[in-house]
Amino acid sequence: MQTTGNTMLITGGGSGIGRALAEAFHRLGNRVIVAGRRQALLDALAQANPGMETLVLDVEDPRAIERAAAEVASRFPDLNVLVNNAGIMRVEDWRAEAVDVTAAESIVATNLLGPIRLTAALLPVLRRQSRSTVMTVSSGLAFFTLASTPTYSATKAAVHAWSDALRYQLQGTSVGVVEIVPPYVQTELLGEQQASDPHAMPLAEFVAEVMEILQTQPDAREVLVKRVLPLRFAAEQGIEKYHEQFRGFNDAFAAQLASRP
Repeated sequence: MQTTGNTMLITGGGSGIGRALAEAFHRLGNRVIVAGRRQALLDALAQANPGMETLVLDVEDPRAIERAAAEVASRFPDLNVLVNNAGIMRVEDWRAEAVDVTAAESIVATNLLGPIRLTAALLPVLRRQSRSTVMTVSSGLAFFTLASTPTYSATKAAVHAWSDALRYQLQGTSVGVVEIVPPYVQTELLGEQQASDPHAMPLAEFVAEVMEILQTQPDAREVLVKRVLPLRFAAEQGIEKYHEQFRGFNDAFAAQLASRP
């Protein structure tokens, strides 16, 4: 995709990766519309970045998506980039005697149905442009499951599969599909402690590497920073080594969870 001259809608842009991407594209002179659930975060973002547009949107709500898509199509008819970044991540315990699937349903609605519904609603606008892009944000956990977050990992695997299928179906049209695959990044996706976790990739470093890839590899289908490569290609080492790595990875995370207050 091109990194300048765009009109872009970025979901989940009030914080974390979404906000960092929004600010990076804004600095390049793109017209950026940031969508998020929390008005206060959006107001702070707009104040810090004059000229940036904001839109309140909860992608878990199908009706809210319909209203937002209609507003975007009306206000920004030249929209040519949609960044499906909004997502939630929750630890789930499926060993409990009675499993509450409320959290799992919310994760599926936000992480998977949200991008599907919003993309479907905005594809007519994107198709009208001479060149446009649907960008999805999956995760290294799409390829290497974190057992403590099974539904999150499953939705990100689905986002990867859906991105591949969408790219194939839209070939020959003006709409391209680019997937960003983050590793473990210093955000608050799993809570405040993640933002300072030394095991996580600093957010600024992650976004800088993403932008470099986008600028130097305009035809990239997957944006893979170096830190995510061991997860992205874990299966290629063979089934035995994969399972050995899987157990070690998940044992270490389970011990980390147990040590938290």
